[in-house]
Amino acid sequence: MTVTRSLLCHMNIVLSDGSTADSTKASGKPARLNVGDGTLSPAFEAQLVTLAEGDKHSFTLEAIDAFGESNPDAIHYLDRSRFPADMSLEAGVIVSFAGPGGSEIPGIVRDVAGDSITVDLNHPLAGHKITFELDVVKVL
Repeated sequence: MTVTRSLLCHMNIVLSDGSTADSTKASGKPARLNVGDGTLSPAFEAQLVTLAEGDKHSFTLEAIDAFGESNPDAIHYLDRSRFPADMSLEAGVIVSFAGPGGSEIPGIVRDVAGDSITVDLNHPLAGHKITFELDVVKVL
């Protein structure tokens, strides 16, 4: 796929309860959003096509167009023996697994019941309706 345009944007990711899940303003480093490379959903890209430097734009996407729906096949029940003995495992802890080609796949511990550990490999924002608040820093 070919990138047709890129935007550098400061972005707040806001959940339906009004809480901010992430913000590039905290790091001071804007995100680069590439239109046309297949990394963004068509609904997200449609919000970017007319934006210019200096624009502020807020829009809300359903889960399927934001970070996807939660996939029940990405929830795994693992035996405690699969984790280092000294690792503290409790709900909310993020653990990392080896993925293809040496990549890392993060998972969130959802439940601990004896020696059974429930790990969710879905994106943490999957299944959520998301509001994106963009401040366009530069169009490339």
